[in-house]
Amino acid sequence: MVNQQNKTYKVLGIMSGTSLDGIDLCLSEFKRIGKSWEYLILAAETYSYSPDWDSKLRSVESKSAVDLIELDFGYGKLIGEFANKFLSTFNQNADLIASHGHTIFHQIDKGFTYQLGNGAAICAETGMTCISDFRSLDVALGGQGAPLVPFGDEYLFPTFNACINLGGIANLSFKKNSYRLAYDICACNMVLNHFMNKYLQKAFDESGAFSQTGKMIPSLYDELNSFKYFTRKPPKSLGKEWIFEKIIPLMENSNGTLADKLYTFTKHCAHQISNTLIFNNVTKDILFTGGGCKNTFLIELLKAEGLSFELPDEKTIDYKEALIFAFLGLFRYLGHINTLKSVTGASKNSSGGNIFIP
Repeated sequence: MVNQQNKTYKVLGIMSGTSLDGIDLCLSEFKRIGKSWEYLILAAETYSYSPDWDSKLRSVESKSAVDLIELDFGYGKLIGEFANKFLSTFNQNADLIASHGHTIFHQIDKGFTYQLGNGAAICAETGMTCISDFRSLDVALGGQGAPLVPFGDEYLFPTFNACINLGGIANLSFKKNSYRLAYDICACNMVLNHFMNKYLQKAFDESGAFSQTGKMIPSLYDELNSFKYFTRKPPKSLGKEWIFEKIIPLMENSNGTLADKLYTFTKHCAHQISNTLIFNNVTKDILFTGGGCKNTFLIELLKAEGLSFELPDEKTIDYKEALIFAFLGLFRYLGHINTLKSVTGASKNSSGGNIFIP
């Protein structure tokens, strides 16, 4: 085996979140120093979807099996094209690519999860080794297949008491009794972006300015907080299906203006996030990342709930997930464990991801 001490690896991590705001690419260097790992972000960029791809990704669940397979390869090719463009633009190279893909199905009760973006297509398009499909092995081992980012939190952000990602879905990672624990808290940007896109033809609510103009709908707030998921013990995770089956219809059918609904939903998010942290005795030294950090209204509500935190630099906010999937890809490439049973509830730790070598 190659001596990994002081050896530097350059990995391109690629992430498409459930909020459909584009594909994040983050090229990072990783170096092992003793038992610790250091990282350096060399370049990062987000590429927006074309209207055609945005439409395809919003409706892919209803496609036939043949159309889904065609999209899988087509989306993999698109990721490969973006990777080539990115590396050329920044005049960089990489040892390997780690692509999360775009989650289409996450139905753990039925024993499967599915991320669009064929790894073989990425490998063929770029001519580079590619790691993809990080979640399936854990699900096959009885786990949730999510969240996976806490593994990177353990190695790359060990000084924080907790890490919260404010993405399409808000999730938590923290350490308790020497074990890393993590789970999805609640829907977040996915819901806000959906309503802004549907009714105002905007990709998102910039700074939460529109939501902040609304007022509370007490009945909706109570209903949003009443789902049994919030009191279920971890391990647990949320999928797009649950959100569009439970949250979206509830908000659609509620009385009140759009601003009132989004105001109420944002208050619900802040309440669930703060409740979760307080329940786990974590109220300070918290790392918040993800697109929700740019929602000033949500951040103000979280601070009003008594949480003490400072937001990190913009690259960490925007690209932490892509950074960590690069790290997960590196560990898979090296044959190391990259998925923790303490987080997912699987029967054992595992090294998840399919490797494609050109």
